[in-house]
Amino acid sequence: MAARLDLSLYLVTDPEMTARRGLVETVAAAIDGGVTAVQLRHKHGSARLMIEAGRALKELLSPRGIPLIVNDRVDVANAICADGIHVGQGDLPPSAARAVLGPHAIIGLSITREEELSTFDPAMIQYVGLGPIFPTGTKTDAAPALGEAGFAALRRRLSCPVVAIGGITAANAGRAIAAGADGIAVVSAICAADNPRVAARTLRAAVDAALKARSAGRWRRM
Repeated sequence: MAARLDLSLYLVTDPEMTARRGLVETVAAAIDGGVTAVQLRHKHGSARLMIEAGRALKELLSPRGIPLIVNDRVDVANAICADGIHVGQGDLPPSAARAVLGPHAIIGLSITREEELSTFDPAMIQYVGLGPIFPTGTKTDAAPALGEAGFAALRRRLSCPVVAIGGITAANAGRAIAAGADGIAVVSAICAADNPRVAARTLRAAVDAALKARSAGRWRRM
């Protein structure tokens, strides 16, 4: 089944948080709960380790039409025929990733502040991961939180779908959507949950309700 990019509930994996339960088991439970996209992220993992994990995830996700995005590692994405790559400001340029992965690959870009908007190329980028919107403890080197108003201001200047990331929980997911996000990206809210299926279901319900409210005109972008 061809993967379709739906940013509603985007899971970014963490090898330490999923170690107890298992990466594939955690992701399987999460997609049962409503996850719509998965990013394989392992900043210090070897190519061999990431390829093994990626192939297992690809086998799980492909029949369900859920895209597998690899963080940073174009070599791994190419080796496992991933659906795409997500790059940060200090990673391989999107144009170089496109040259390796071809015209149909999904390419996402991280933007954390106004000065980075100039790196957005609509001809290369399918979506932007914008944030952190809220303070987060998952990444020790995270940029300062944008806040909802700051997030909304940057989002209005982007012409592609945007997924909010950073400190998002079921309690504030709706606020991220109200600020203009097309979906939310989470790490610990699912990977560290006692029950990833229930956690994903709760998050997805919050996102769906917020998107429905926004489309009905009850919420406007800030």
